[in-house]
Amino acid sequence: MSKQRYIEAKQRWAEKQKAAGFQPRAVAATDRLPPGQKLTTGFPVLDLGVQPEIPLPEWKLTVDGLVEQPATLDWEQFGALPQVTDVSDFHCVTTWSKYDCAWGGVAFTTLFELVRPLPEARFVYFTGYDGYSTNVPLDRCLDDDVLVATRFGGAPVTREHGGPARVIIPKLYAWKGAKFVRTITFLAEDRLGFWEVRGYHAEGDPWKEERYA
Repeated sequence: MSKQRYIEAKQRWAEKQKAAGFQPRAVAATDRLPPGQKLTTGFPVLDLGVQPEIPLPEWKLTVDGLVEQPATLDWEQFGALPQVTDVSDFHCVTTWSKYDCAWGGVAFTTLFELVRPLPEARFVYFTGYDGYSTNVPLDRCLDDDVLVATRFGGAPVTREHGGPARVIIPKLYAWKGAKFVRTITFLAEDRLGFWEVRGYHAEGDPWKEERYA
């Protein structure tokens, strides 16, 4: 019941913001801190009220859709892929930001090279083990700071923050980075995700304040 009330409250919040005339910016801001955000040194936990416990021997990541070579990777296979580390900022649509987050894992570009998407693929649809989903334009996933993270601050990503593996897309609001990631699907047409069908923006650029549709 509390999960459903939380979801309904978030949806009503989006509806109220739209009714109040909230509009994304026509021109993106250029400051490091996006407009409407406040810095925090903590790391608040926001999710659907579900934090699935996924034993590593049972974890799998499927990468499919419009690709030449679909792949399903277990934890050992995923860990055998080239690993990267990256430091980036984290921006939550609920108006807090955290600077200098140190993530480690597999770059999205590595998965792109592994499955070889077809030319008509233009969008990526992520799902999580918690039932979550979100959509991202493919070109936003191909930045050099996008990864499927298994480590944060040198330690494994904790369950509360989406471990054992979560998506990090620093140049978009954090809801675009699916926790507990389970599938990555390449699509020709956009498919709205969990929050997007409930009034949140399809792209989610913090510097344009693309919070709501």
